[in-house]
Formats: sequence, C-alpha cells, structure tokens
Amino acid sequence: MSVGQRLQEIRDGFEPAFWVANVSEIFERLAYYGAFSSLANYLHESLKLPTDQTGTLAGLFGGAVWFLAIFGGAAADRLGFRRALSLAYLILTCAYFLLGSLGAPWMTGIRESAPLVVLVVVLTLPALGIAMVKPSVVGTTARASSESVRSIGYSIYYTLVNIGGAAGPYAASWAHRHLGVENVFRVSALSVLLMFFAVLIFFKEPRRSGETQTVSIGETARNFVTVLTNPKFMLFLIIFSGYWIVFWQQYIILPIYIHGYIDTQADVELILITDAAVVICFQFIVTYLTRRIPAFRAITIGTLVSALGWLIVASHPAVWAVVASLMIVALGEIIQSPRYYEYISRLAPPGQQGTYMGFAFMPIGLGSLIGGWVGGKLMNYYGEVVKKPAHVWWAITGIGVSSAVLMWLYDLVVAHREETSVSA
Repeated sequence: MSVGQRLQEIRDGFEPAFWVANVSEIFERLAYYGAFSSLANYLHESLKLPTDQTGTLAGLFGGAVWFLAIFGGAAADRLGFRRALSLAYLILTCAYFLLGSLGAPWMTGIRESAPLVVLVVVLTLPALGIAMVKPSVVGTTARASSESVRSIGYSIYYTLVNIGGAAGPYAASWAHRHLGVENVFRVSALSVLLMFFAVLIFFKEPRRSGETQTVSIGETARNFVTVLTNPKFMLFLIIFSGYWIVFWQQYIILPIYIHGYIDTQADVELILITDAAVVICFQFIVTYLTRRIPAFRAITIGTLVSALGWLIVASHPAVWAVVASLMIVALGEIIQSPRYYEYISRLAPPGQQGTYMGFAFMPIGLGSLIGGWVGGKLMNYYGEVVKKPAHVWWAITGIGVSSAVLMWLYDLVVAHREETSVSA
C-alpha cells in the first residue's frame, strides 16, 4: 500500500463522531489539569485551609475520578455516548463553576455552615462527569474507527489527552495572572460548556454493529468482587499505589512548597506543564529504547526513577530544580506506564482480561486519595512544625523507593512461586 493510499485509508477510516469525541477530550483534559494545577494553592491561600486539609481535599479531587470510572463505563453504555457526554459536560460545567465560586460572597452562608461537607461535595462533582467522559471517548474511538485504523485511533486519543494535559496548566497560568485564581475554574467551566454544545450539535451516536451486550452496573459491581477475591492481583495493585502516591505530589503539595518555601511569585501552573510536555516529546523514543526490558522490571524501574527524581528539589530549593525533578518524574512515568497495562493484561485469568483492565486504574485513584492525606500531613509537619520543608521530598522519595523494593520482592517471591508451581 502506498503512502497516499494509507493516508486515504486513515481519512476514510474515522467517522465524524471520532473527531468530535477526541477533540472534546482535549478541552476536558484542559479543564481538569487547569483546575488541578491551581487547586492546592487556591484551597490553601484563597480559602485559608490548613495544609493537611488542603492535601486531603486535593487528593480527593484527583482520586475520586478513577474509582467512579469503574462504574462510569457501564452508565455510558446504557445511556448512549451522546447523552452520556452531554450530561458529563453539563455536570462538569456546574462543578467547575461552583469550585471557582467557593470564596464568593453568595456562597458564604453555605460555606460557613458546613465547610468541609461543602468542599467534599463540590470536589467530588467533577469526578461524576469525568467518569462518563473517559469511557464514552474511548468507546467512540472503538466504534467510530474501522479495524484497519483503530490502533492509530488510540494513538491519536493518547496524544490528544497529553496535549490537553499540557494546555490545561498553561491556560490556568494565563487565567491566574490576568483574571485571578478563582477564575481558573471558571475558564475550566467555559471549556467544558463549549464541549456540551459541540456534542449536542455535531456528535452523532456511532454504530454498535458487532458488539456484545453491554455490561450493567450490577454486573460491574460483581466484577469488582471478583477482583477483590484475587489476592495476588490486589497485592500488586496495593503495592503499585505507592508509585501514584509519589507521582501525584506534583499537584498536591508541590504548589504549596513552591509558593511557601521557594518563590511566592513563581508561576506554579506554568511549571506544572513539565510532565505532559516531557511525555509528549519523549514517550515514543523511550518506549522504543526500553522495549526489550521485561514488563514488570520496567514498572519497577519507572517507579524507582520517579521516586529518585524528587531528590533534586530536596537538595536545591529553586524553581529550576523543581522543573528538573518533574522531568525525571515524567521519565519514570514514560518507562512504566505502557508496560503496566501490558503486565495487567497478562496477570488476568483467561477470559477476564476486560474486567481486570477496567480495575487497572485503581492504584491511580488510591494513590491520589492516600497521597493527599500523606502529602498534607508531611507538608504540615516538616514545613510548619519542624521548619525543615525540604525533608518532605526525602520522605516522598522514601515512599517511592519502598514501593520499588516491594515490587522487586513481589516479583521475586509471589510471581516466581506461581511460575514454579505451574511448571511443576
């Protein structure tokens, strides 16, 4: 097939719904990472929350998404992707607007009557929307692309996700500097509101030909129990959550650390573009260079690399050191991320790959929830009690190194024991 024929196949292989859904994903990621990059300092500096509460709530914002996504796929299948996406973007519009309005005078009575309850509810609302966006976009990518170009479709999806991830902090930086931090969240609301109208006007429900019966929410709940009863799989997920505890600190406590102990005028949102930019630039080359490393070893190496990356900012409290640390953390992400899903697919019992892949996101959510609580406590203790804020990064590195060691022991003892029993 000539290059021209291949390009024609790509042009013809995608229905319009593919492009509408995937372009909307750019704006959804822009809204999410824009909000996340400003959230910690907004809670701590604008709403005057203590450091430990700020960490816990920021972790909740990042973690709730990944647990609700388990059931969001079933809901999206039942509603249909057009209705699911429309509803999701409407929920996200309201959620981000409310988040940016928490400090507004008209919210004073509600905020003072039950402050933590209000914050928990508002910070959980975006998760309800995102939980339906993700499976709807991925499902549309599958349905609205022909078999010959489907792998390219997923590559396009992954690339656009990272473009949105890089654009979000940049948009937040602009909004923070020119409009005020509370309007970062209103810009996020506007971004997803535009996608609400785009889906209503341009999105046509993709075909369902050749698909099996969709899984109900009840069946998804039963699958959840199935996963919980596999101790080997659950042990691995719990250990691997340590990687995400380390990773999510760039959004949970790093913004507070930069403004509190490095430079009060630093553009935190702009700094947080680093991770997505590194992934966009180096994902393919690093994946190619590490392709011969066994999957589990690559996961362990990536965890160790990301953990050690924080030692740069621990040793040098400067903006350049923060950027360097984030680059190393991103390198670890690039090394482990594609190999992680490869390993999960092999770990799942025959006939249960789909179920197990659906729950591969659990460590991401668990890492954010635990990481928020741990990061907030560490920042409070080392920054405000003992006055040695750089020590927080030594502690975070310790968590990551411990996770890498536990994964090495898991591979040595648990995985090796299973291989031995099978061969016997």
